[in-house]
Amino acid sequence: MSGGGGAESSAPSGENAESEALRRTALHANHVRLGGRLVPFAGYEMPVQYTSIKEEHLAVRERAGLFDVSHMGQIQLRGDGAVAYLESLLTCNVASLGVGRARYGLMLNDQGGCIDDVMLTRVADDTYFLCVNASNVEKCWTWIQDHSVPKVKLENRSQATSLLALQGPAARGILERLHGGDTPLPKRFRVASCEIAGARVLASGTGYTGSPGFEIYVLNGEAPRLFDALLEEGQVDGLIPTGLGARDTLRLDAALPLYGHELDDTTSPVEAGLERFMKPLESGFFGSEAVAARADDTDPRRLVGLEMVGRGIARAEYEIAYAGNVVGVVTSGAPSPTLGKSVALGYVPRSLSDVGQTLTILIRNKEVEACVVETPFK
Repeated sequence: MSGGGGAESSAPSGENAESEALRRTALHANHVRLGGRLVPFAGYEMPVQYTSIKEEHLAVRERAGLFDVSHMGQIQLRGDGAVAYLESLLTCNVASLGVGRARYGLMLNDQGGCIDDVMLTRVADDTYFLCVNASNVEKCWTWIQDHSVPKVKLENRSQATSLLALQGPAARGILERLHGGDTPLPKRFRVASCEIAGARVLASGTGYTGSPGFEIYVLNGEAPRLFDALLEEGQVDGLIPTGLGARDTLRLDAALPLYGHELDDTTSPVEAGLERFMKPLESGFFGSEAVAARADDTDPRRLVGLEMVGRGIARAEYEIAYAGNVVGVVTSGAPSPTLGKSVALGYVPRSLSDVGQTLTILIRNKEVEACVVETPFK
């Protein structure tokens, strides 16, 4: 994650060579023109910030920010057997998902670990698509193909589609002024095919920031013009372009898991506190038997929210200790621009996961006091 209009021109030749091997989204020229600081992220060259992470974080909480998240993957599934297939593939209930609605779920391996956490959208009676994490597109695509069934047609549309995230309390007003009016803008966790600034899009009332807003799917050729139109229209509301750095601090505030930090191929939904996104284990989705067996462990770990009591910042991979013994690890941590304090997520034994539990974080070989708190952070 990074940015900067002069980043490429001022970088050493070795960094230039490396950046040439990275993929670029359809909005790359927009980011360069706006002075985004570009860095490698999940195989792409992406903007981590344009001004500062703090300024962009607060803009999303108080006004609005516009993200390029086109590195995310989109996999379409279509056919008479799509519902039954997706029921076996995902932890969430698929049959009850109505057309024009979206739902969060997880895709598990045979050991009950998370292949990915995904957003499932139903766009027609027999047509769905999965939005998957950028680093997991190929892994998810391979898993889905390896477990495919004859009546379901699969299509990986990741390279043809851009995804913009307009997030913040002013987001709806901005879109309404650019909306073609043919279809109402969607409410939370609903989707609508509509026209925004002359571009045909699929607008989804979803996001990854803990603030209200939309995710907007659009063909690559329309994305640069739409991005500029949103920024221009939103100037009066204080809308600014926002990088992946603020996206990370925003999702941490909301205690939303990030794949590769809170979730991975070895982590079960129970450990991560995501049981509410699982249908009954007896429904038989991939990995359900393993999840049931792991849930019976005597003292499995649990993901907790941590607030620093002592002075210091709990960074990812810092060790968590209790009574002088290492008992866990921080998965994500940063100072919160919204809350004015340092917060973190991490895994500890279930016996040490109750709200109010005092722990310590090992920061530069020093134990700094922290406390388990409720999430989302307040």
